[in-house]
Amino acid sequence: MSYRNFLKPSPEVASALAANRAVVALESTVIAHGLPRPQNLETAQRLEQIVRQEGSIPATIAVLSGRLCVGLDQGQLEQLASSDDIRKLSTRDLAIAVARAWNGATTVASTMRIAHRTGIKIFATGGIGGVHRGSLPDVSADLPELARTPMIVVCSGAKIVLDLPATREWLETYGITVVGYGCDEMPAFYSRRSGLAVDVRGDSPEEVTQLFRTQRELGVESALLVTVPVPVAAEVPVEALKKILDQALADAEQSNVSGRDLTPFLLARMAQLSEGATLRANIALLENNARVAAQIGSQLSQA
Repeated sequence: MSYRNFLKPSPEVASALAANRAVVALESTVIAHGLPRPQNLETAQRLEQIVRQEGSIPATIAVLSGRLCVGLDQGQLEQLASSDDIRKLSTRDLAIAVARAWNGATTVASTMRIAHRTGIKIFATGGIGGVHRGSLPDVSADLPELARTPMIVVCSGAKIVLDLPATREWLETYGITVVGYGCDEMPAFYSRRSGLAVDVRGDSPEEVTQLFRTQRELGVESALLVTVPVPVAAEVPVEALKKILDQALADAEQSNVSGRDLTPFLLARMAQLSEGATLRANIALLENNARVAAQIGSQLSQA
């Protein structure tokens, strides 16, 4: 039995892939665990709408009743957004989820794994995982997946709650090319600037497509990480962001929150402390990244 026996692409996604139309993968952890209700469902629907408006087909990915679902219908999106029984699934969890017939939302890493096996070449998300703060060598599964999965990943850098310099160093060490989309430094999620250099600047879907195709021709097996700054109107000022993050980190330590629960806790707490400013920035960058990914996907399918 092969991997494909467990995949369940929607008829629309299967048809688009067969016709070499652009398909953009979207993760589901942001729906089930990343955004509050009702913004989670509204955002999921909006991201799919944006992808369609740019001429691509959206493929939100999740595990439902143990099946690797690629492309969800309205009922499935609502299930992810409203149920309290949706597990957070990284790559290590996929076999368990299939064997035990779980319902789960996929992280960046597991979404990449499933999307690539389905034949999808581009994936849009908010922020990738990375190297966590602290003395322990805690590295998100997103990073090794980026190192071994040849697809385009569009994001706004790593989530701000992480150790951004250490994450950038990890990406360099493991040969993951970082593109600044219309920028010369890696974005810092809610902020447009991090002080961390990108490997190359790309200002158009055509330039990104050329880079990705050249990678494939050279046999590069890692992802092409396309980093897109949050829209100017939604950016959270760096000074305010630092104060909010420091308070959220202190609250997490006091509440003994760690492991896979830490990032969702910090993002939710920062939204509270910023009176919704970080939440608005998160939604804005998600929408913008979906738009950029769909534009790149359309160009890739035509090239």
